Amino acid sequence: MTTLYIDADACPVKEEAYRVAERYGAAVFVVSNSWIRVPKHPRIALQVVAAGPDVADDWIASRAVQGDVVVTADTPLAARALEAGAQAVHPTGRVYTADNIGGALASRAVAEHLRSFGEMTGGPKPFTAADRSRFLQALDAAMVRARRG
Repeated sequence: MTTLYIDADACPVKEEAYRVAERYGAAVFVVSNSWIRVPKHPRIALQVVAAGPDVADDWIASRAVQGDVVVTADTPLAARALEAGAQAVHPTGRVYTADNIGGALASRAVAEHLRSFGEMTGGPKPFTAADRSRFLQALDAAMVRARRG
């Protein structure tokens, strides 16, 4: 059975992810560094992890396997999910793949390097309704791929 892992801190598409998971009968783990409200449902569980860098990522990465789907804006976590054989989807609907994860990691490293020198890199664009729509389509397609194995 497919499990959906949500890197929940600052994730703008949790409600959409719950709806897609319900359609496919998938278990959902909502992983966060603090308590957040989740729907009362037998297949949805909140996992609160200790505060700290990458603690939520480590929890997800240690459990995601082939046939699972990870929702995250964190590129290194997406890379780890792909290594484990899971699908990875960004909240804006970008699907991480073996073909694009290297470029995404490199772009992240360059931006991090520039920030270390005080360069302003701008940050993410505002989240839009089009992003939400792309996410729903991408997550639905990822769930189908995950179920097919």
